[in-house]
Amino acid sequence: MKILSVCTARSEIRLIQGQPVPSAISKRAVTGPVAVHALGLAGDEQADQTVHGGMSKAIYAYPVVHYPFWQGVRAQARVAPQDAALPHGFMGENLTIDGLLEEKLWIGDQLRLPGCVLAVSEPRQPCFKFNDVMGFNQASKLMAQSGYCGAYLGVIVPGQLAAGDEIELVPGPREVNLRELFMARMRRRG
Repeated sequence: MKILSVCTARSEIRLIQGQPVPSAISKRAVTGPVAVHALGLAGDEQADQTVHGGMSKAIYAYPVVHYPFWQGVRAQARVAPQDAALPHGFMGENLTIDGLLEEKLWIGDQLRLPGCVLAVSEPRQPCFKFNDVMGFNQASKLMAQSGYCGAYLGVIVPGQLAAGDEIELVPGPREVNLRELFMARMRRRG
């Protein structure tokens, strides 16, 4: 289990359905170590802190194994060719990770890295900004159906992290599974 890339973005105005909307969803991979603070990564912003950011949603991690699924559905929606690889950060994640899937994570699990400690806090809730980045309006619905939500992380021990860092998963209380919580929330949103 490891970090494949660390991604950050500054908030910018996106034109979504004809309206100017502040967003920092367009994350891009950065090189070298990145400082981890209580509210997120150095050089990263969250445009709408009512739904992103804060102590429990300081960092967003997404499994790289889901990228081919999104590449395929974008091709089916005719917004990108099948061979158009998605760059890390495309899902709006800060950490593109390998070896950790939603069904294997529980709220309270800790991710111990060489330079910091993070904790699984909740699943991502897809929104209209996700649809815009993906290029079609059914993207949020597909995330809800697939369960490919990724994980928000709180910062337990600040420090630093970098692409290539190995992740040690330390189980928490194992009472609430991340994927199950996501699926239950999506059913309620209906």
